[in-house]
Amino acid sequence: QWETGSEPGIGEALGEPFEVLGEVTARMHIHARQWKRPSWFTRHVWDFETSLGEENPHWGRWRDGMGVDAAKAKLFGRSAELICRRLAAFGKGHDRFGLIHCDLRLANLLIDGKTVKVIDFDDCGFGWFMYDAATPISFYEHEPQATDLIQSWTTGYRRVLDLPRADEDEIPTFVMLRRLLLVAWIGSHAETDLAKSMGFPYTEGTVGLCEAYLSKFS
Repeated sequence: QWETGSEPGIGEALGEPFEVLGEVTARMHIHARQWKRPSWFTRHVWDFETSLGEENPHWGRWRDGMGVDAAKAKLFGRSAELICRRLAAFGKGHDRFGLIHCDLRLANLLIDGKTVKVIDFDDCGFGWFMYDAATPISFYEHEPQATDLIQSWTTGYRRVLDLPRADEDEIPTFVMLRRLLLVAWIGSHAETDLAKSMGFPYTEGTVGLCEAYLSKFS
């Protein structure tokens, strides 16, 4: 079915659309929590090991990302270790971990007036609900408006579903998880136009994000 609407761009006024996206995401999460999984239903699990682990991560190893030299590998490794520890403490309780979209980036959204439509469920699987807060800023985590966009998302989310402060406070961990996962994706999909357009600058831009994350939580 062909859906009307247009893909939003990072340079647009996205505050209101991100609030609507937060509402939509909350409704999806309510469904996921109430849904009874059929015995035959299988999807990928998006946890730390399958995202940033050393053995068979879904999208390749972040160490093999474009331009990941020894210095960056050390920094990214420290960040990954911190992510791992924090996610282990955060846990996978029913209220925090379940069926999620996993890829709510701008390319998978359609803006149609005041309506926000979510498309492309190819990567849908089992992961942390707050991971869906991080994916809308995919590839733009370093942009100045990223923090405000996440705030808009949480505002919309809370209109529909309770968002505990502890869950919101962990969103930076999911942003960092997603960022390193995309470094891995770019490295393992180097032939794609998207990877070519992001490439080495995306890896370089990850340095500052890692430093800020380590400073915040170490």
